[in-house]
Amino acid sequence: MYIKVINPNTTASMTAKIEECARAVAGPDTFFEAVSPSMGPTSIESHVDEALSIPGILEQVVLGETQGVDGYVIACFGDPGMDAAREVASGPVVGIAEAAMHTASFLGRRFSVVTTLERTTGRALDLAAHYGMSSRCRGVHACRIPVLELETDANAPKVITETCREALLRDGSDAIVLGCAGMADLCEDIQNAISGTRR
Repeated sequence: MYIKVINPNTTASMTAKIEECARAVAGPDTFFEAVSPSMGPTSIESHVDEALSIPGILEQVVLGETQGVDGYVIACFGDPGMDAAREVASGPVVGIAEAAMHTASFLGRRFSVVTTLERTTGRALDLAAHYGMSSRCRGVHACRIPVLELETDANAPKVITETCREALLRDGSDAIVLGCAGMADLCEDIQNAISGTRR
């Protein structure tokens, strides 16, 4: 199976991180590549950024259709351009927000989302409603770290972990959804740090 993982922003270091995290969980018979579009924003932190990213996403899907790609992952928590990409692709297109929310619903009755900036919380709530997850999404919490600073701020892992712990306690949730692909490398450490946290 050939899967193309599309990082909708143009920051190569984030694409490399996404690829490393995907490679760690890919099955032995799965070939995949993580790519950035040739155009678009360096990070996605607003509706404007999402809109600007869509032409680059579609460019990669159209290219993938000529390369024999079997399926696509849009590696941005806003799931930008997903409906349009599904019109172009012959195989499945998975957005990480939709996938994460549904997966979290299999792990318990309710979940909380921890995202980057306060202005992205509304988008996460909109997506939860769109995916029929409003009753399961107990809260969306911002760690107040811009996307690109997830890579450069040495204190980011600690701040995100503590935000996750506080979200579990405040919301009484059974699971945490990390609301940014740039947090993917923190999953295991955060899980280990907060696994015993309950209200």
